[in-house]
Amino acid sequence: MFKRMFLFLATNMAVLALVSIVMSVLGVNSQQFGGLLIMAALFGFGGSIISLLMSKWIAKRTTGAQVIETPRNEAEQWLVTTVRRQAEAAGIGMPEVAIYEAPEINAFATGANRNNALVAVSTGLLRAMSRDEAEAVLGHEVSHVANGDMVTMALLQGVLNTFVIVLARVVGRVVDGAISGNRENDGPGFGYFIIVFVLEMIFGVFASIIAMWFSRYREFRADEGGAKLAGRQKMIAALERLAQMHGESSLPKQVAAFGISGGMRGLLSSHPQLEDRIAALRQQAV
Repeated sequence: MFKRMFLFLATNMAVLALVSIVMSVLGVNSQQFGGLLIMAALFGFGGSIISLLMSKWIAKRTTGAQVIETPRNEAEQWLVTTVRRQAEAAGIGMPEVAIYEAPEINAFATGANRNNALVAVSTGLLRAMSRDEAEAVLGHEVSHVANGDMVTMALLQGVLNTFVIVLARVVGRVVDGAISGNRENDGPGFGYFIIVFVLEMIFGVFASIIAMWFSRYREFRADEGGAKLAGRQKMIAALERLAQMHGESSLPKQVAAFGISGGMRGLLSSHPQLEDRIAALRQQAV
């Protein structure tokens, strides 16, 4: 958990520091609200949209996933056939199907277009799960694609990024004015930029809480979609199998989807607890 939090804060510090430098060079501050809003939106949405557009390439590179062009064996043929059947049922285009080498049970879906996505499973999943359980996992991932979760998450992150950048500068101006006694000067001083930087870190944490709440919500929706595509009992069995394993996932954070998110708990967890997901499916069946 602490490693993931450190990486999160370090990444945001680097990005927000760049935003502050660029805005300072361009002379954009909270008194020029129109320019601030435009610049914040460009930075806020720019990163998330670029990440979305590059998501398939990044996923393949970070996991070493190999796309199945022509099935080489019965297992690969089954994977492609199952994904094709589920994609047709979900009303989306046929995703690329890939396998990546990893010991744990895991899978992910990504892509900027619901008709040109990527669904990948780990070799650990193929070894540890039955065909029924694996079918449910694939249904979960296909549901992520059909629900447009990757696009929605990118747009939400863009809105949150914009909110953080703008609010930090507006509040920073007020705080700096209060500290300096609202004395007139040629522009914001060094103290203002320190205040803005700290506020961006604080507001960034709150923005992440909102993003992770949506991430947990979409997992419940994908479980329900997987239950419809593969069968509710198969979906429950797949989650129970994952709960039995309960191992540490080596899947990079950028593409984490089906499995346990590195043991993170609480407000900054991207996935609900497995017992909560299982309970939700059983309650829906009543």
